[in-house]
Amino acid sequence: MDLRETLLTLSLLLLSKVSADDRCASGLFTSAGDCCSPCPPGFGVAVPCDVSDTTCEPCTENSTFSAVSSASESCQPCSGCQGPLQTMQSSCGTKQDAVCWCPRGYFLRLENGSSACLPCQVCSKGSGVKTRCGRTDNTECQLCPDGFFSEVKSSEAACLPCRTECQESEVQIRECVPQHDILCMDKDVPILKRIDGDTRKDENSTAPGSPHFIPQEDNSKNIIPVYCSILAAVVVGLIAYVAFKCWSTCKQKKALAKARAGELATSAEGEKLHSDSGVFLDTHSLQEQHQLSKALKTEPKLYINLPPHKQDEVERLLADSSRGKDWQRLASLLGYEEDTIDTFGRGEDPVHTLFSDWSSKDSATLEVLCAALVNMERADVVKNLNSTTEASSVV
Repeated sequence: MDLRETLLTLSLLLLSKVSADDRCASGLFTSAGDCCSPCPPGFGVAVPCDVSDTTCEPCTENSTFSAVSSASESCQPCSGCQGPLQTMQSSCGTKQDAVCWCPRGYFLRLENGSSACLPCQVCSKGSGVKTRCGRTDNTECQLCPDGFFSEVKSSEAACLPCRTECQESEVQIRECVPQHDILCMDKDVPILKRIDGDTRKDENSTAPGSPHFIPQEDNSKNIIPVYCSILAAVVVGLIAYVAFKCWSTCKQKKALAKARAGELATSAEGEKLHSDSGVFLDTHSLQEQHQLSKALKTEPKLYINLPPHKQDEVERLLADSSRGKDWQRLASLLGYEEDTIDTFGRGEDPVHTLFSDWSSKDSATLEVLCAALVNMERADVVKNLNSTTEASSVV
């Protein structure tokens, strides 16, 4: 009987303990066996329940919060919205933390007390969205199963069901795969059939007289005027070219005839002088001198024809360091770009390199060089060149 009474007492104590746990919301007890009171939302534990009951303290607005009822947790610090893409939907209160949002196409990733907006994953073709991108959750993709397809890259679209079959008036030319749906084509496509040796269109074709016939515009009639206009322009251009060549030829013939008449007049005067004075005069020599003087007047004097010692004098005057780098200004006036001038400057004798390159051109005349030197106010070099020209003309 004593054993039975002992077991009964233990059972009653156990049942009373379980019932006390059910009635105690916090599940914690003091050392005296009293239920510990939980702190409501907005309050945190200041002194935990031990000998006496729990001591609570209110959380601070915009500083700490407590979102649950607890007899063990204190107020938690508020977390702010970090990063340039985050926006605050609601500020931190005593009962909840601040709520941050990311723009569309991004989700909020919380890790180690920090947060950042990351782009939502985009499902590729052949895959669909299983779970859409949420505020704090990334997109979850899955391969399209049999009977479904996805033809787009998207972070929102799910796999679509394939068409079961084509219509009676269509024929299937491609099966449904995860990357695309089935492809159907109309059976009534106009084709050519050979009947009794003739090539004709079937009854559904667009032949003249059929209900589906659509007259086609003949574009060849519109092209003919264009061809005629082009041909006329070519003919007019050829006529103008021939006329210009004829005019140029006639002008040259007149100039040649005038020159010959002048030469004959000079010859007649020479013969007259010879007959009147009795002194022998070589008319052929007079003609050669006349032609030489005429050539000297018309032919431009090239820099390359200067004597070598005169070219050295010009280069030495321009290379004089006391006057600065005048050769660079001269090169610019002669039409050289800055890159080419810099290339000349890397050599041992940039002035000689400049004149060697420039003298090989057809436009390298003394007249052009003197004009550039006058612009640079280098009268000394111009005077040197003029002395060279006068000396050559005397000779």
